[in-house]
Amino acid sequence: MADAGEEHGARHQGRQQEVRADVSVDVVPGPQSPRPGRLVDTFGRIATDLRVSLTDHCNLRCTYCMPAEGLPWLAKPQMLSDEELLRVLAVFVGLGVTQIRLTGGEPLLRPRLPELIAAITSLEPRPSIALTTNGLGLAAQATALAEAGLDRVNVSLDTPDRATFAALTRRDRWEDVVSGLAAADAAGLHPVKVNAVLMRGVNDHQGLDLLHWCLERGYQLRFIEQMPLDAQHSWAREQMVTAEEVRRGLSEQHTLTPVPGRGSAPAETYLVDGGPATVGIIASVTAPFCAACDRVRLTADGMVRNCLFARGEADLRGPMRDGASDADLIRLIRGEMWRKARGHGIGDPDFTQPTRPMSAIGG
Repeated sequence: MADAGEEHGARHQGRQQEVRADVSVDVVPGPQSPRPGRLVDTFGRIATDLRVSLTDHCNLRCTYCMPAEGLPWLAKPQMLSDEELLRVLAVFVGLGVTQIRLTGGEPLLRPRLPELIAAITSLEPRPSIALTTNGLGLAAQATALAEAGLDRVNVSLDTPDRATFAALTRRDRWEDVVSGLAAADAAGLHPVKVNAVLMRGVNDHQGLDLLHWCLERGYQLRFIEQMPLDAQHSWAREQMVTAEEVRRGLSEQHTLTPVPGRGSAPAETYLVDGGPATVGIIASVTAPFCAACDRVRLTADGMVRNCLFARGEADLRGPMRDGASDADLIRLIRGEMWRKARGHGIGDPDFTQPTRPMSAIGG
């Protein structure tokens, strides 16, 4: 797991045992924080789900995410090294995080990913580990990732049609994603979930076809409303296919029965024709679930974000490389969570889209 070439990585090698010891004890709360040792915000929500961007790099150019020419990527020294990342993850686990989702950009582009996942599984208590990927490299890595301890996977696939895929992603790689999904299934990364965004006038007529394609293969499909997180800042609410439109379209041929007990899950889940198969719909814009949000995010360059749409973020990389203690990191993390807003405010008159696009924040 060594990243010997990183300027600051060696300084923290061998500190994992120290980190675990530090974060297992009670944390002294900040001047306003109501509970020690947990990631609580001012509305009483407790963060237990950490979304970790491993890289902002991506090998697709999805039209709803970035321009055809791509974006300026982070240089390697700007990103957290493996040692730095593991140190931060240990701190988060000590603060009550029980689920870690590895995202990007495209996380499969991160070097030595199986080794990194194996190291994450050694954290105590062991968090569950999921991966959100575009699936291009999954066929080659699924078995190794499963053996390393990855628990489950979400694969982005917006269409069952190769030509539509090429138009949406600007890459003719549909077959690679299909192979990746099959490899994940064979490796036991269950449930295999498919994430899809319907675009008006592009693939909005393919919702039923995609559902049938997933049902035939035993994948769990989840439709996600398009959010204002594109690098081009061209998102328009009236162009978004809403959750209600998705429900109506699927209901033309199927009976959808809501599954009770959603909790903090982002998706409203429905039994398809009585089950056992299900489909999920994530209405991030039209029916936000902010009141039950239990998520916090860490970007590839070491910034903590308390929301996808946060206007600020807390830097962990700089202080860590300047010698910050774990107690210092804990104060920074808890301070950022304490600033979390009641909701993302997409419908508010003063809503401002984040400067960072989704590829730079992590899903």
